[in-house]
Amino acid sequence: MITSMDASDQIDMTLPDVLVNQSGPNSSSSSSSFPISRVIAPVVVMGIVIGVWYMMHIWGLRYFFDKNGHVLIPTPVRVFNDTLLRPIARDRYVSGLGWTALTAYGGLAITIVVGMLLAILMSQAKWAESATYPYLVALQAVPILAVVPIIYAIGGDGLAPRFFVVIMISFFPIVTNTLFGLNSADPGQHDLFTLRNASRWTRLVKLQLPAAMPSIFTGFRISAGLSVIGAVVGEQFFQTGSKPGVGIVMNIYRTKGIYAPLWGGIIIACLIGIVTFLAFGLISKLVVGHWHESGRRST
Repeated sequence: MITSMDASDQIDMTLPDVLVNQSGPNSSSSSSSFPISRVIAPVVVMGIVIGVWYMMHIWGLRYFFDKNGHVLIPTPVRVFNDTLLRPIARDRYVSGLGWTALTAYGGLAITIVVGMLLAILMSQAKWAESATYPYLVALQAVPILAVVPIIYAIGGDGLAPRFFVVIMISFFPIVTNTLFGLNSADPGQHDLFTLRNASRWTRLVKLQLPAAMPSIFTGFRISAGLSVIGAVVGEQFFQTGSKPGVGIVMNIYRTKGIYAPLWGGIIIACLIGIVTFLAFGLISKLVVGHWHESGRRST
C-alpha cells in the first residue's frame, strides 16, 4: 500500500514536468511560425477584386447597367498608366496628396485631442455625459453633404473649413471608444484604489487610461479612415483657392469625363486611409504590447 502511494505520488510529481516539456516546443514553434493565411487570404481577395474589375470592364457593366464599361471602368493597367506614368496626372496627384494628407492628419490630430479630453470629462462627471452624449449622436447623424455648403458660406475655402469637416466626421468614434474604455476598468481594481484613498487623478492615470488603451486605439483606427473621407469630401466642395487636394483633382477629371485618373485618385485616397490605419495599429501594438488580451490574440 505504501509502495503504490509512493508510485502515484511520483506520477503526480512527474506529470507536470512532462506536460511542460511537451508544451514547450509546441508553444515556441507556434509562436515563431508565421500564419501563411495572413498572406494567402489578402492575395486571394485581391485576385477576386481584380477579376471582378476586369469582368465589369469587359461585359459586366454593359450587361447589368447597359453602360460602356470600357469608358467608365478602365482596366487596372490603364489606371496605373494614366495616373502615375503621365506627367500631368502624376504631378497633380503628388501635389494634391500633400494637401489631402495635411487636411486629414491635421483634422484628425485636433479630433484626438478634443475628443479624448471630452471623453475624460464625461467619464469623471456623469452630468457631463448625460448633457453631451445626445448631441454627439446628433452630430454623427448630421448629413455632412447638407452642412458643407453652410460651412463654405461661413468659413470660405481655406484649410479651416476642411478641418471642420474632418472633425465632424471623425469625432464620434474617438469619443465613444475612449469613454467606453475609461468606463470598462475592472471594478475590483476600482475598489482597491478606493481602499487606498487614491485621488481622481491617480485613478484616471494609473487605472482607467491604461485599461482604456485598446478601445482608444480602436477609435483612432476607425477615425483614421473617416478623416480621409472628410478631407476628400471637403475638397470636393471647397474647390477654389490655391490648395488643390486629391478630391479637387478627382473632380477635375470627373467633369472632363476622364475616368482612368479618376479611379487612380480613388485608389490614392484609399491608400492614405490604409497607411494611417496601419500606422495606428503599429502604435497600438507598441503601446499595448502583450499585457492585454487583445494583444495576445493578435500574435
